[in-house]
Amino acid sequence: MPEPATPVTFPPAFLWGAATSAYQIEGAVREDGRTPSIWDTFSHTPGKTAGGENGDIANDHYHLYRDDVALMAELGLTAYRFSVSWSRVQPTGRGPAVQRGLDFYRRLVDELLSHDIKPALTLYHWDLPQELEDAGGWPERDTALRFAEYAQIVGEALGDRVEQWITLNEPWCSAFLGYGSGVHAPGRTDPEASLRAAHHLNLAHGLGTSALRTAMPARNSIAVSLNSSVVRPRSQDPADLVAVRRIDDLANGIFHGPMLHGAYPETLLTATSSVTDWSYVLDGDLALINQPLDALGLNYYTPTLVGAAETATDGPRADGHGASDHSPWPGVDDVMFHQTPGERTEMGWTIDPTGLHELIMRYTTEAPGLPLYITENGAAYDDKPDPDGRVHDPERIAYLHGHLSAVRRAITDGADVRGYYLWSLMDNFEWAYGYDKRFGAVYVDYATQARTPKSSALWYGEAARTGALPSANTTE
Repeated sequence: MPEPATPVTFPPAFLWGAATSAYQIEGAVREDGRTPSIWDTFSHTPGKTAGGENGDIANDHYHLYRDDVALMAELGLTAYRFSVSWSRVQPTGRGPAVQRGLDFYRRLVDELLSHDIKPALTLYHWDLPQELEDAGGWPERDTALRFAEYAQIVGEALGDRVEQWITLNEPWCSAFLGYGSGVHAPGRTDPEASLRAAHHLNLAHGLGTSALRTAMPARNSIAVSLNSSVVRPRSQDPADLVAVRRIDDLANGIFHGPMLHGAYPETLLTATSSVTDWSYVLDGDLALINQPLDALGLNYYTPTLVGAAETATDGPRADGHGASDHSPWPGVDDVMFHQTPGERTEMGWTIDPTGLHELIMRYTTEAPGLPLYITENGAAYDDKPDPDGRVHDPERIAYLHGHLSAVRRAITDGADVRGYYLWSLMDNFEWAYGYDKRFGAVYVDYATQARTPKSSALWYGEAARTGALPSANTTE
């Protein structure tokens, strides 16, 4: 697609951010009272991550955060989305906080504010304290109650300085990759447990939102980040359209139904009735989940293409969420995933900015009047320094230009999108893929911890400073 003749410009108050998560960058896993999370346990279990790699050191952000914030400021970022390590704050997932753990986040927030960078705090980005998993994890209702206590603690500690709050990041991954396919921590493969986990994550979001409102100033914004799928049919055949509905319910409706509308889709309950009776949804739960939100975060990478399975053994396996003999899609063995056409990233994900525009416009309708943020969007490429030590990544620049242009088109079409968080600020531990996949705008040499802004970081920084997209055809 040719670039427009006039610059693609954004509203003056638009936030230009980048995002990370605690386990992927912090390291220092045994310092200042922190205890293992499910990702510590999972990554130290042979065969669970590429090369047996783990987040023990990661980017050593725990010690290098001042340098990292200075780099953000140098690039021109106006916002930074990070997550709090639950077991750094509450080592057992219950009881009083460890102040040394909270102090790290106090220092980080103060450093961000001193550089005029707006902090956006995510309470949960997949790193459940191992002691809570030992007690049953997200399939157990008590975990949602513990999350509310944790939210209260962090809200009281940081609510005076952090205005943007996110309860959960991608609860779909926590529930269905963690307890269904087992490719993410804690690595369980129980279809009913994955549905129970989804409900209790929803409940945690609702209870956590209520707890934050009691702990923080009313001016603060509370949101959730959903990796809602853009699900498209292989054809207009009625059976393929039914397949879309099945996957849309499990990818999207299972979370936005109760969170935004106070109900699970009836089609979801029917489709999964052979897996679970939903008896763990207690009277009053849906009202607890359906708390008013101040914003909604959307994470987008690639669309999903599905159709009706041609044989009973086809089943949903090749869905882009890691190799497993177990499906993350309970109750929908009659759906088959297909590869979407087009150019791909290093993750094998098709590059399609139209999906981001479609997603934004869907939630403009799904949640009218609710401000939207793109809380994750980005691409992994096989980035390497050149002989001069510079890292050129023109593919990522093209990716960002296409997707940010899609965001601007959505704003023109009436969507209230107020910010964009590039995933990721820097290369980091990419979960089960270890350190093999590089999503960062900043290159990290893991042997030395040296940070090198890639050409995409410089491009994005110029966009942040000017509020307009530079040409994607840059050689820098």
